[in-house]
Amino acid sequence: MKAPVALADPSPAETRRHLLEAAGEVFAEYGFRNATVRAICRRADANLAAVNYHFGDKETLYAEVLRYAHARALAKFPLLLDLGPDAPPREKLRAFVKSFLLRTFDKGPNSWHGKLMSREMIEPTAALDALVDEGVRPIADQLWQIVAEVLACPASDPRVRLYAFSVVSQCVFYHHCRPVVSRLFPNEPPLDRAGIERLADHVASFSLTAMKHLTKPLAKPKP
Repeated sequence: MKAPVALADPSPAETRRHLLEAAGEVFAEYGFRNATVRAICRRADANLAAVNYHFGDKETLYAEVLRYAHARALAKFPLLLDLGPDAPPREKLRAFVKSFLLRTFDKGPNSWHGKLMSREMIEPTAALDALVDEGVRPIADQLWQIVAEVLACPASDPRVRLYAFSVVSQCVFYHHCRPVVSRLFPNEPPLDRAGIERLADHVASFSLTAMKHLTKPLAKPKP
């Protein structure tokens, strides 16, 4: 009878990745303030000292989790999906909306990304400044540029920011208000891939129609 083969201990890089993914799940489930290092290490099957060794403390781990989740989500669902930079602005807007919804409602291994980001918006931590500068601002700049192309105006036009926020607001509504929507419409189709396609069509069409009919420059505020 052969002796059992001993499994090799995970490498430092593997342990670090396991901690990031376990922490993402725990932070998304309990929030930063209620999550504990002990629970994260237990879920990662790691030594309790592993967080301190790899990240220093819970705050640094959380900031790294946000970066990790953001990068993984964008790698899986790029901002414009498979569209090139020369695509028509209408197509870019739809692709942007679809990508946003796919990242938010992803059912894959990192499905905690959308919930984690939602928690950070509702209960911001000290990590939010870096998240905005490193992750959110480049996405916002991309959307600003698309809306400016649709409106045929400079990205600095005040309408661009307002219309871009309206696009994003429609997308996040279906995540933040999902518990209410599911109770109001219990037979509503699930937001699977087909449901996201339908929702992306709606948000993009609704937004483009609004932009088409709201092209009048905003009145300047009175002094």
